[in-house]
Amino acid sequence: MNKNSRRRFLRQTVTAATGLALAPGLVSCGAGNTATASSSAPARAPEKGRKLNVALLGLGSYAKGQIAPSLQFTRHCQLAGIITGSPEKIPEWQAKHDIPDENVYSYDNMDELADNPNIDVVYVITPTATHKEFAVRAAKAGKHVWCEKPMAMTVEDSQAIIDACNENNVRLSIGYRMLHEPNTQDFIALSKEKAFGAFTAATSLAGYAGSDPPTDYWRGQRAMGGGALYDMGVYTVNGLRYGLQMAPVAVVKAMQHRPTEVDVTTEYTLEFPGGLLAEGKTSVVTNYNQLRIEGENGWHEMQPMQPYGGVKGLTSAGTVLGPPIDGKQQTLQMDDDALAIMNNTPVLAPGEMGRDDIAVIRAIIESAETGKRVVL
Repeated sequence: MNKNSRRRFLRQTVTAATGLALAPGLVSCGAGNTATASSSAPARAPEKGRKLNVALLGLGSYAKGQIAPSLQFTRHCQLAGIITGSPEKIPEWQAKHDIPDENVYSYDNMDELADNPNIDVVYVITPTATHKEFAVRAAKAGKHVWCEKPMAMTVEDSQAIIDACNENNVRLSIGYRMLHEPNTQDFIALSKEKAFGAFTAATSLAGYAGSDPPTDYWRGQRAMGGGALYDMGVYTVNGLRYGLQMAPVAVVKAMQHRPTEVDVTTEYTLEFPGGLLAEGKTSVVTNYNQLRIEGENGWHEMQPMQPYGGVKGLTSAGTVLGPPIDGKQQTLQMDDDALAIMNNTPVLAPGEMGRDDIAVIRAIIESAETGKRVVL
């Protein structure tokens, strides 16, 4: 980036960068099961054989440590641009990934993406409370949207993203990487065929042994989507939905432990059709990682069920789902989503899936705060 363009970028991003780090209230807040064909047709059909060009919006640890490296191995898409509120990160990203100046944007000028035919997809990888604003703006710029989970803070914000993508004729996919992981897909196949008879119970656990998130960091701020339930709980909710192949009808009860304004542990019980009860637990201070589906004649489980590598499955019949793949799950995810755009086919994780998981998360919070059963 030349001196003049860098100076212009710095001037445009200083407010956005400061606001995101220090004053989350100033940032515009708010922000499926197999896919349905609810998303509109692609905004533009890429030339045959061409990879889709992806711009990463947000250059934090997940973008740097997982998504960018995974894009080095994709066959149908490639890293072509960046959108950031941290200008100091630009030189390293440009040098490492050969990103041209014309594909570098700030949060303030990202609407100019509409004039750039060399960007096809915007992948939103920022704090949850910012997803709605950025995803809607990307859609209005005519770019397909890949949005990290959890999709948004509320059902209304999630629906706003879906509506913006439909209205602007672009595709939307949510970053549920596990749905693209082969052993998880084998696990889902067992659920679909009810390999061990009618379901009788289910347990979904996801947590890591960390410490209370600091309150000056977005993960320690409730309004920004911090806390265990939004961070790790989305894996447990989505896991129960794909593990049981149905949606819950109510939150029976829930409990949240909040030493500060965010929860560090959340426990809940969901009711599914037919009166089936499922237990969920998530934490950022305790390590556990399991999805288990009980049937009349046995069980199948994933343990661990959602690490970046080494997902393992087992059944009561002694069948091992595997071997675990050590490659990039996100590579599979982004290639699948790129092919869906190229071929105008359903995605594995549509916006409706992300929205419906947020509905469950919000109901869990309501149940924990009121002590009551909450119907979904």
